[in-house]
Amino acid sequence: MVFFKKFNILLFFMMLPKVFAAELLMTAIPNDEQNIVDHHFSVVADYLTEALEVDVKYIPVNSYAEAVELFKEDQVQLAWFGGLSGVQARRAVPGSEAIAQGLEDQFFRSYFIANASADILPSKSFPNLNGYTFTFGSPDSTSGRLMPQFFIERNLGKAPHDVFRRVGFTENHLETIQKVQSGLYQVGAVDYKVWERAVSKGLVDFQKVSVIWESPSFPDTQWTVRADMDQQFGQGFKKKLQQALLSMRSAGPESRLLYVPVENHDYKPIEDVARAIGLID
Repeated sequence: MVFFKKFNILLFFMMLPKVFAAELLMTAIPNDEQNIVDHHFSVVADYLTEALEVDVKYIPVNSYAEAVELFKEDQVQLAWFGGLSGVQARRAVPGSEAIAQGLEDQFFRSYFIANASADILPSKSFPNLNGYTFTFGSPDSTSGRLMPQFFIERNLGKAPHDVFRRVGFTENHLETIQKVQSGLYQVGAVDYKVWERAVSKGLVDFQKVSVIWESPSFPDTQWTVRADMDQQFGQGFKKKLQQALLSMRSAGPESRLLYVPVENHDYKPIEDVARAIGLID
């Protein structure tokens, strides 16, 4: 009799509706001024809350590595990653997926910029940068570190520390622009969209700094979701989330006006480059 009572209690709890997560947490890489990033993604969180009928909360971070760590530890379930940080996050959480990107994220570019004192003329050919001082962006930035390092090594045949007199890193692309413009570094690599936004806001003094080389295109920023999204929020939620992201217009981050579907294999070139220059195993 005791056995049947326990069995009936167990059966009762098994028949209860499954309780799914009540809050979706998201983050974004800090590739611009923090107030700009926070504004963009707070708007996105509000948009998704309405579109998904689930509370969506934006969690700011101070670095690309912190964004990856939060994703790895399930402290966020959705993230706006760069190409490299997205690869790192999906490798850390197998089964996670890149699901949407801005139309222009398929064809992203890095700009190499130089202080006027370096006396480097703009060129379609990769410039001879031997002996200058140089700053990358964040160590985990695709457009500010990964691809610039790849282009340096491919075109000059040497690692950055063998090319430049001094090598540095910054916290974001705007800081890179500021440090090159001030002359603290002679040359730097930046996200082309952050450069163009800085120009439009009057933050660039062309008497002091200019673009000297534009890179070939590569895939970059994207929305990535954790593998267990449907388990946490209900069957079909991942697809609903993807559709909401693809439908974003004015709510989208960093002035992207159109979003397109994307898959993990679209970032294999980024993974291959990261492996080739020793940033991942």
